[in-house]
Amino acid sequence: MQIKRVHVGGWFQRTRLHLGEIYDFLRDADSPLPLDKEKLKQLRNELQIAELDLTVDVLEYIKLVTESGITIRIYEDGLIILATEHSHDLSEDIRKLTSYYEHKLSAGFSYIFSLGAPVPKELANIKTVYPYFVSTSETTQEDAHRLFDEFSQSQYFTVHNDTYDIFRGDKLYIINQNGVTDEEVQRFIEEQIFLREFRGQMHKYLNLHRTIWEQIAEVKERGSMKGSEIPDFKKRVDQYNKTIDFIGTRIDQMGTYLHTRESIADSDERLTVFEPVLGYKHETLSDTLEYMQDIWVLTKKYVDSAAQLFGDLQSKSTSNSVKNLTVVTSMGVGATLIGLFSKTSAPEFTIFGLWYFLILAALGYGTNRFMKWYYLRKEYGIKDIELAKDI
Repeated sequence: MQIKRVHVGGWFQRTRLHLGEIYDFLRDADSPLPLDKEKLKQLRNELQIAELDLTVDVLEYIKLVTESGITIRIYEDGLIILATEHSHDLSEDIRKLTSYYEHKLSAGFSYIFSLGAPVPKELANIKTVYPYFVSTSETTQEDAHRLFDEFSQSQYFTVHNDTYDIFRGDKLYIINQNGVTDEEVQRFIEEQIFLREFRGQMHKYLNLHRTIWEQIAEVKERGSMKGSEIPDFKKRVDQYNKTIDFIGTRIDQMGTYLHTRESIADSDERLTVFEPVLGYKHETLSDTLEYMQDIWVLTKKYVDSAAQLFGDLQSKSTSNSVKNLTVVTSMGVGATLIGLFSKTSAPEFTIFGLWYFLILAALGYGTNRFMKWYYLRKEYGIKDIELAKDI
């Protein structure tokens, strides 16, 4: 077996506008935004750029070559592919690509796109697991098994063709070239990474739907909650609402990217030989996207209903506290009026009167504290429609 190259990549929604900003940063360490110029230069220098070109194609892309020999393609729709020629050690090749991607390239891009709508913490905390694509020649099934064992990978499936073989593991793809060109393999890897990343994002959104739904349902299923718990949970539900809105916008954008990629793939002769592997993948992803859009509408309604429910509980709890304060205040005013109306002469300052006032104030304060303590610990019933879980 001869290992030729190693590829890694990712995808997140971008446009031609973003590509222009990336090119300005890579070329001149410049940005139209009010960002720190010195930091831009520092981040750009850390990329160790040896060559840089902007290519006009069906999809425009930036081609970047680093001093260490990493080749990077950044497409206008957000697809990023990194590749390096194989050295003596495949683990080192993978480490080299991953380190550059996560600590240098992503650091620079994160900074130039740091202004604007923030990413919700539910998404920011998700770790991305990249697929690694290894192009080889003269690779047998036994060679593939040994490589998977070396990286503690299980083999999922194998595709045999007259001009190539594909051995797929969890995070490792081995593409054995028996006749396909390097350009065809590269084009296949690009499309495969896009499809996998697209599917992976939707899976993350599905898991977020489940997590948010369960965390809300867990509280609802208790049937009641203390008044002291209501404000914090209402705040959490409001945060979920912001996350839902952000992700809903992202999901609605994804269809455009998928249809564009599908149109390009259908007319790209370099992908014809890989039709047995790529066939109908775009169409099935489109079906999955429609499913996710429907799920997200349902999730949005569920979170909205929870926000309304716990908002009403918070209003009820606050109303009880206001009533409590009104009662205490009325007691004080009533006592004062009784004292005034029972007097036959103008009031005089006395030590007894001072003590009387202090005792009355302490009684009012204590009553208010007790009533507040009571309403904070009072259980408020949670009434909601029960739904069967089949999603």
